[in-house]
Amino acid sequence: MDFIRATLEQQPLMALFLTIAIGHVVGGLVFRGFSIGVGAVLFVALAVGWWVPQAQPSPMVGTLGLALFLYGVGLQYGRQFVLGLTSREGLLSNAIALAGVLCAGAVSVALMGPANMTVGHALGLFAGSGTSTPTLQAAVALLGNDDPAIGYSVTYPFGVAGPILVLYLAYTLLRPSAPVPSVTDLEMLEIVVRNPDYAGKTVAELMAMLPGVRIVALRRKSHNETASPTMAVAVKDVLLATAFRHEDLTHAAALLGEEAHGRFVKDRQDLDYLRVFASRAAVVGRALGDLQVPWKRDSIYLMVRRGDTDLVPRPDLVLEFGDRIGVLAHRDDFAAVRRYFGDSIRGTAEFSFISIGIGMALGFLAGAIPFPLPGAATLSVGLAGVLIVALLLGHFRRTGPLNWTIPFSANLVIRNLGLTLFLAQVGMASGPKFAATVTETSSGLVMMGLGVLVLLAFVAPILVLGLYVFRLPFDEVAGIICGTCGNPAILAYANKLSPSERLDTIFAVIFPSMTIIKILFVDVAPSFF
Repeated sequence: MDFIRATLEQQPLMALFLTIAIGHVVGGLVFRGFSIGVGAVLFVALAVGWWVPQAQPSPMVGTLGLALFLYGVGLQYGRQFVLGLTSREGLLSNAIALAGVLCAGAVSVALMGPANMTVGHALGLFAGSGTSTPTLQAAVALLGNDDPAIGYSVTYPFGVAGPILVLYLAYTLLRPSAPVPSVTDLEMLEIVVRNPDYAGKTVAELMAMLPGVRIVALRRKSHNETASPTMAVAVKDVLLATAFRHEDLTHAAALLGEEAHGRFVKDRQDLDYLRVFASRAAVVGRALGDLQVPWKRDSIYLMVRRGDTDLVPRPDLVLEFGDRIGVLAHRDDFAAVRRYFGDSIRGTAEFSFISIGIGMALGFLAGAIPFPLPGAATLSVGLAGVLIVALLLGHFRRTGPLNWTIPFSANLVIRNLGLTLFLAQVGMASGPKFAATVTETSSGLVMMGLGVLVLLAFVAPILVLGLYVFRLPFDEVAGIICGTCGNPAILAYANKLSPSERLDTIFAVIFPSMTIIKILFVDVAPSFF
């Protein structure tokens, strides 16, 4: 054992990655349907940090990991974040989260007298239960001592494990219905027009009468052509229609005439189908309606597939690296289509290091800028600045020649790697202080219990308001808890428990604003004591 400890002390990076590996093994263990997931990396790291304190990696490793995670989340959900700030749902989610933060803050300072704690310990409990490093930094800078760090180190692990346990218990007791997955696969159907009542109507008029159905091509007199909105439909025309629900297509066939099979597939002389990857920088970050294609013959975008989801190719749909675009075009134009979009699978995992370098630098700069507050106090949002900048860049997607987007697959890799590095470094660095506070300080166990109370004050109001007052779906309430508590491990577990894109969206909407509220609280609260 001494040899292993000495080796780990001499090789901190080896200790870091060994911790990551063991953490993921432990996280994958299932006990009566419960598994902690990536959060296990933190608890393994606490044990390794306690056992081998000299093996702690540089704090910059954790800072980089968290910054990568926040930057990836921001780019992915920038559009949803901006919409959430102006939507009723987004404002309601932030109001519920605010209730949790204020309640936890009130409980943390109310416990000072009964527990004989300093204001620094109380603010540390608040910061640790909310797993907010910027809040801890603000408390230490304001008070000028390490009291907040003691409370933070004791309660931080509970700030991660507590919400995970609460979400598991709530999910087990309430048994919420799983979120209905949105239909993501596009279906096609050929329809022969037999009903004379619809002869002479334009394609646009027919689509207005058939919600959910899009007419993309028309076969007339043994020739296939793309369907323009102004094209008039005649009896015996064969329409190629698409929809996300098969029921919509069968309804359209019954209304217009009857289903047909193989007309377009067998005759590809005029139109054929091609799927290409969007990997050329000149088209990524631009809306489909703004693309100036070089080929002269008519073509039409049939669908765009992003990740595992089919998207309707609306003119305002902005392309991202890795999108797969289905095009109906003449076979002689296939080479030009491939050149125009790039069509390189290698490009789906690449991104501009210039844009990510500038974006991350702007994020760190935004986080370091001090904003003056009343009473000579200042506010800086720390690493939340990276998320705020990334959300804005993700909303705009492109600025002149700079494309801010990252391929979906690469984004997932960056986020998961960043999250794992952050949890491992923070755990290894906190291990010795956590163990010393719990075992050597007489009030350590008391402080742990108080941290649990503060944590419950974070989560309980959100559960009550979200589930019972506003009767929100479970996945939305879970997203509010994740954004309020702020730790990515909680978000990862919630996604595993109730897979829903709304979780990530709500996290991105709430996390920046609640980080600012937490910092404001620790800046203002000491003035009352």
